[in-house]
Amino acid sequence: MNTNDLSQLFKCLSEPIRLRILNLLLTHGELCVCNIVDTLEISQGVISRHLAYLRNNNILKSRREGTWIYYQIIGKDKLAHTIMTQLKVNGVETPEFKIDLTKFSELQNTCK
Repeated sequence: MNTNDLSQLFKCLSEPIRLRILNLLLTHGELCVCNIVDTLEISQGVISRHLAYLRNNNILKSRREGTWIYYQIIGKDKLAHTIMTQLKVNGVETPEFKIDLTKFSELQNTCK
């Protein structure tokens, strides 16, 4: 990894919606786009744009299952995963992170 790669990683992590998406994926593993949309209450277009940005920067990977697209963080050895994990380990929980996780647990299995 060079300084440009590192700078790009921090650019990816500098957007609040992307941080909220990564928090959900770190906590729950692989998620469908509809789960993320319903939990964050942000339009599907906005969520898809942020997911594509993270995927294009090799932070997420996706797979299609029928009409659904699922995303997950790439490998536990990746720096983005390590940074997000360290935030959780060190107790860095924003109110939005807590609300998102609570809401997700209430809305599970919204994809049908």
